[in-house]
Amino acid sequence: MKEKVGTMDNQKLYEQRNQIIAAFLVAAFIGLFNETALNMAFAQLIVDFKTDASTIQWLTTGYLLTLGILVPLSSLLMQRFTTRQLFIVSLLFSIIGTCVSAISPTFALLLVGRIIQAVGTAIILPLMMQVVLMIYPINQRGAAMGKIGLVIIFAPAIGPTIAGFVMEHFSWHSIFWISLPFLLISFVLGLKFVQNVSEVRIVKFDGVSIALSTIGFGGIVYGFSISGKLGTFMTIEVVSSLMIGALGIILFCLRQVKMEQPMLNLKVFSFPMYNIGMLLVIIVHMTILATMVLLPIYLQNILLLAPMIAGLTLLPGGVINAFMAVASGHIFDRFGPRIMVPIGLFLEIIALLFLRTIDAETSVYFIVIFHILMFVGISLASMPAQTNGLNQLPRQLYPDGTAFMNTLQQVAGAIGTAVSITIMSISKTNFISQNGASTTNEFAGSINGVQHALTFSLILAILAFVLSFFMKRVQEDK
Repeated sequence: MKEKVGTMDNQKLYEQRNQIIAAFLVAAFIGLFNETALNMAFAQLIVDFKTDASTIQWLTTGYLLTLGILVPLSSLLMQRFTTRQLFIVSLLFSIIGTCVSAISPTFALLLVGRIIQAVGTAIILPLMMQVVLMIYPINQRGAAMGKIGLVIIFAPAIGPTIAGFVMEHFSWHSIFWISLPFLLISFVLGLKFVQNVSEVRIVKFDGVSIALSTIGFGGIVYGFSISGKLGTFMTIEVVSSLMIGALGIILFCLRQVKMEQPMLNLKVFSFPMYNIGMLLVIIVHMTILATMVLLPIYLQNILLLAPMIAGLTLLPGGVINAFMAVASGHIFDRFGPRIMVPIGLFLEIIALLFLRTIDAETSVYFIVIFHILMFVGISLASMPAQTNGLNQLPRQLYPDGTAFMNTLQQVAGAIGTAVSITIMSISKTNFISQNGASTTNEFAGSINGVQHALTFSLILAILAFVLSFFMKRVQEDK
């Protein structure tokens, strides 16, 4: 049974779509900004709450874990509730979570605030993509998705820089207070402009599917997050989490195939360009998150830069990406992905080839130049590949397609970060064991670890480059 909601007429929709997307972009930017910004405050949080790094790390792990659990449910939510209802609820979660975090006197309350924030982000990300697919024709989606690409890549990249500046002058509470006005602006814009752009239908909440999804995706994100913190995959906690997560996902998929009305429709995987686009997005997102962890470690621990200076070093790449993400969307609308995606991945490969050579003598300007080149390449490749894949789906599969894309992006981010940190840790340990324990060898081992971890990102970029040649432009709207 389908229930028609109060959708806008096409003319009014086209007139207001920029304002609609603006409300989503502001909310999504703050959500993704909060994903990485608090990392710069970990040292101060350890002191303030009189605890250790492994406990504080839960502020990030809990955030990612919530995204990994809730994003798969977004398809169900987008079919069951209206666009406007979901937008308002997501902003309320984000605002409440931000306020709770800002006033938190204890670690436990801060963690609760972070989880509430993550609930809002988990709803807004797939909903934003769903709205773009509904209100833009296929020949204009590239430009709109380019703006989303700006947010998805730029927000987490700029988070540590802004947080580093805030920590130089204020307390960690201010990181949340500066987010609050933007969320309120987004909320007001949404109340005025966001309307229902699709139909809702009565969809049953299948408790078994929700449980399997939670165990599956949650287990994978948790396992990789913990492995990154421990610096190894070979622990009972990590292996058991990954095995339980994998089993949960397998059982979840088997159940969806048998259900008449699945929570997530696996028919999206019958469209080849969607599959290629999703694989490219997964690989690129893994390299983004990996380098976003590795380069700050290198800049602070090897080049011995202050956190704020390290953040400023990586700022130009994020700013250039902001402009390139929008530009690449317009290029995609005109020329399609066949040429620009391979070129973008080739530029990323060149950048990573040079970045993997960094050592204690490397100039900061060297890092800036090739970090910019890497993000130019990512901008040319990531969102065009994603847009082309989603374009192949029929309209009734948009909620499922965006839910899968966003879920696997979050999982890929956790995997990319964890694997890179683990490779770095193992390489450093092996170097020291082979050359002897000393201050000099420990320093050299750290350099060796970063180099090997960046080589992992390079291999991923090469795999994506090869895969990009199988991509074809989707021409017709469904």
